[in-house]
This record gives sequence, structure tokens and C-alpha cells, in this order.
Amino acid sequence: MKGNGEEVKLVQKNRKAWHDYEILDRYEAGLVLAGSEVKSVREGRVNIQEAHAKIRNGEAWVVGMDIALYANAGPLNHDPLRTRKLLLKRREISRIAARMKEKGVTMVPLALYFKRGLAKLEVGLARGKREFDKRESIKKRENDRDLRRRMMKS
Repeated sequence: MKGNGEEVKLVQKNRKAWHDYEILDRYEAGLVLAGSEVKSVREGRVNIQEAHAKIRNGEAWVVGMDIALYANAGPLNHDPLRTRKLLLKRREISRIAARMKEKGVTMVPLALYFKRGLAKLEVGLARGKREFDKRESIKKRENDRDLRRRMMKS
């Protein structure tokens, strides 16, 4: 998520993705949302943990992102699990599509936020970690934490 001095309001971060995947590259994508979806996202009623993204017919789509129904929308509410279009540059889409052809590379949402009033989804090209990779990451994190504690005591 690139701030660049701009106001960025984080809605949700996908911590599970950082645990389960090795992130190779990151992209910022706009989202095509209905009005009731935007209102629900602003309330923080969204889940990106189980979502993933795919390229289909030269367009990027996010699948499985759960945006809860907006209470005040009435009969004009949205489908919570519908597939939503991601707005990326054509060159970025072709670069992502080429990388996704590699074995084990997928595209996962990393964070959902508002930037200059627009909903943005940070997606990452990722390769799944094996169990021993996860243990190694946890061990490294704990060692770094212990080192910081020792530095603060002295």
C-alpha cells in the first residue's frame, strides 16, 4: 500500500496471505463496486481472507470477496459474493498473466483501503509457502522480536 503523503484509510488487511504465501510482487487495483457495496465497505463489513483474483479475457477479477449486505439499501441490495472487476492497466494485466502461468503462482488480495475517496485493493502475485517455510518465518519473527526486546532493555 503506497501512501505517498496521501490520506489512506485502511479497511482490511489480509494477514493470512502474508502467512500462507510468499509475496513476489504487489499491484494497486481499483474496484468496480455498486453503491450499496461502497457503503458496506466504508462500514468495514467486508472479508477478503478467502478471496483470490484471476485474469479472464484480458480483464482482472476478484472472486470470493464477501461484502456484507448494506442495511439501508432496501430491495436494491447487492449479491455479497459476486465476482468484482479489478481496474488495472493493460500492461500490468499482461505482466500478471504471464507470471501466473508459472507453476504455483496466484494472485491474492493483500489489503482493501480508500485512497482519495476511491476503493482500492492491493493484490499480490504470490507463491504458496510449504509448512517448513511457515515455521521458518515464525522462527525468524520470534528471533527479531527477542532481539528488539534485548535492545530496549540495554
